[in-house]
Amino acid sequence: MSNVGQHLLSGALSGLTSTLFLQPFDLIKTRLQQGDSALRPKSVVLVPAMLHSCRLFSRNAGVIRSTTREIISSSGVLGLWRGTSATLIRNVPGIAFYMTGLNQVRGFMAVSPLFASVRARDPSRHSSVLPKLTNAGNLLAGATTRVAVGFVLNPFSVLKARYESNLHAYSTLTSAVQSIVRAGPSELFRGFLATSLRDAPYAGLFLVFYEGIKHEFGSILPAGSPLSSVALHAGSGAAAGTIATLATHPFDVIKTKMQVRTEDRYHGLAKTVRTVWNKRGMAGFFDGASLRLTRKIFSSALGWAVYESLLVFARTRTVNS
Repeated sequence: MSNVGQHLLSGALSGLTSTLFLQPFDLIKTRLQQGDSALRPKSVVLVPAMLHSCRLFSRNAGVIRSTTREIISSSGVLGLWRGTSATLIRNVPGIAFYMTGLNQVRGFMAVSPLFASVRARDPSRHSSVLPKLTNAGNLLAGATTRVAVGFVLNPFSVLKARYESNLHAYSTLTSAVQSIVRAGPSELFRGFLATSLRDAPYAGLFLVFYEGIKHEFGSILPAGSPLSSVALHAGSGAAAGTIATLATHPFDVIKTKMQVRTEDRYHGLAKTVRTVWNKRGMAGFFDGASLRLTRKIFSSALGWAVYESLLVFARTRTVNS
């Protein structure tokens, strides 16, 4: 199998695994972000919006439980996986294209003295087949690749968000596709600007911290152990995902509102920001933050561990043969 084929397959399996395990987090997050009202049970008093993010997560715990119970009572446990087909259509090719494109961009940038990493590389320790760049190089490579892939797959992002939402009466995936296509090209790329403002810094920051954490802790963990390598990639992915998610969550809320809501006040980035601020204040920009953070921690750990491990395995087989 060619190098590009290995990256496509590894990325696709990474997207498939994380989607099947973590779809319930995406579904509940979409349900929390779609509304206008404060996300809290009636007996809970809102804390000031600028308090520490951990208190924001605690405040929404009751609503997360009640939303989960509502979904299960109306659709059964399998209802938590509603929209899995739409998510697979978005994530499996999306992650495959992103991982492959990212590797190609990083490989291209690695030959430039502006972006090539000067870190010493010990091939005997937790080997990785990915090109090495400076922090600026990783930031730029992650951001540009993610936005490019996001543009191509934005129609599937709209499909995913609306199919997960209960504001649209889509009985099947086919009816959802037909409804969005009939609405015209503007609907297919709705929310792209907000998505880009979320994804560009997320991908760039993630890559910077992922490579940095992996480099620092790679010298601590024992070399030569497959389990240690998996733990290193998973731990680095989880930590980097945490940092990048917290930094970019407000744009995830804005993106979901623009893609799910059809009212005029949610047409356009500036209108959506004003609407969220007027109705909810600062706290409105962190709706579903705990769910997205939980999902990103697990998906980053699982996805990057699967991706890097498969690439290392493929390279080892090639060398041995």
